[in-house]
Amino acid sequence: MSMSLPPIARIMVPAGMLGTGFPAETLDRGIDLGVDAIAIDAGSTDPGAYYLGTATAKPTAAAVRRDLRLLLNASSRAGVPLIVGSCGTAGTDAGVDWVAGIARDILTQDGLSLRLARIYSEQKPSALVSALADGDIAPLPGGGPLDQDLLLECEHIVGLMGHEPLSDALDRGADVVLAGRTTDTAVIAAAMLRKGAPEGPTWHAAKIAECGGMSTTNPVAGGVHITLDAGGFTIEPLAATAACTPRSVAAHMLYENVDPFLLREPAGTLDTTAATYTALDDRRVRVEGSVFHHEPHTVKLEGAALRGYETMSLVGLRDPVILDRFDEWLAFLRVQLDIRISDLLADKATGVTYDLRPYGYNAVLGDIEPDVSPPREVGLVMLVRAGDQETATAVAKIASPLLLHLPLPDMDRLPSFAFPYSPAEIERGPAYEFVLQHVLSVESANAAFRTEFDGNLHHDGSHHA
Repeated sequence: MSMSLPPIARIMVPAGMLGTGFPAETLDRGIDLGVDAIAIDAGSTDPGAYYLGTATAKPTAAAVRRDLRLLLNASSRAGVPLIVGSCGTAGTDAGVDWVAGIARDILTQDGLSLRLARIYSEQKPSALVSALADGDIAPLPGGGPLDQDLLLECEHIVGLMGHEPLSDALDRGADVVLAGRTTDTAVIAAAMLRKGAPEGPTWHAAKIAECGGMSTTNPVAGGVHITLDAGGFTIEPLAATAACTPRSVAAHMLYENVDPFLLREPAGTLDTTAATYTALDDRRVRVEGSVFHHEPHTVKLEGAALRGYETMSLVGLRDPVILDRFDEWLAFLRVQLDIRISDLLADKATGVTYDLRPYGYNAVLGDIEPDVSPPREVGLVMLVRAGDQETATAVAKIASPLLLHLPLPDMDRLPSFAFPYSPAEIERGPAYEFVLQHVLSVESANAAFRTEFDGNLHHDGSHHA
């Protein structure tokens, strides 16, 4: 184990996502440990396609402002760059501009003099249509065929950038980099690779630290600090109430990853097959043995298309007879719903879909639920999707009397269920779906992205307002 090698790069990752909060004092702890950069992610596909489809953010502006103010001041105090990826949740151009606007306000209010770079990752559908025709777009597993009509249906398309555009912005003198859609690891890897850190340990460290404190024993207490050297990396928590253990660190390779040892990045694949995890003490873990294999550079595409409008209803059921024969009752409900939708909506019923999820029964696991014994109560969620909001709500209203009183065919009484809210129909608005599972081949790592600076930055890093 290489213990005495000098550090090449030290990175602080204060949280898994901008706007989710972290203890302010953990930033002081990270600075005391020594930092060359502060990195944080600001987005994800986890919240679903809505945020990409609408180019809006999941966190509130107040939450982002709170975190960003702490980070900008810490960056200025430590004299190190701040790198933020996937701005505005989905990494759209509007998301970058939204976070940049908040950052400018803070810089002005707090009297901070930091040079700001914005990197945009949205892709023009017309350019992608040409790339598709040239054979430069290929499906990932499960992606299926792609045609230009599907590309043109997307409300927004972003490409996932690697570390290169981020490193380039830092090389050109940026103190703060606000990027569109990035891989979760790129914001962390960028600062380390530009200082000469080895690629295998860099990408492995970035993967482990991507979610802040998730790789510690107290995930909500704060982020982590990473020290990279020529032989590997050391990771420790920023919070005094947390610890990194070999298990907590190694386990994070399983998180959101199809393979526990391999992780694909735009420039290649991280391989942790030979990695070792060693506890240095009760808080720190040393990791060695990771390697990075270069492959042709590709940019993963994420696109969201409008797929209708939704209305939801929620009803609580506690009738013991119904719940004892719940599968039978649910099948009968579907039959009655289909009949009434067809009769009352006629031609408008075309394209209408609905989903019934019984929470407390098998709403999460569905047909693979191992225990479907009769529950004491069920919350049945009905989600209707149609081509317009009016039709979706009309279907939910048609279902309302059935959800309130539908008996089994052989029951001699009318059961009563309960809507917890009035009105029972909750309009959810437009519904979006991710429709791309494809990668774009590019000539260079920066080709699909655009970088702009506040003020004029010369290539030597000097700044002129």
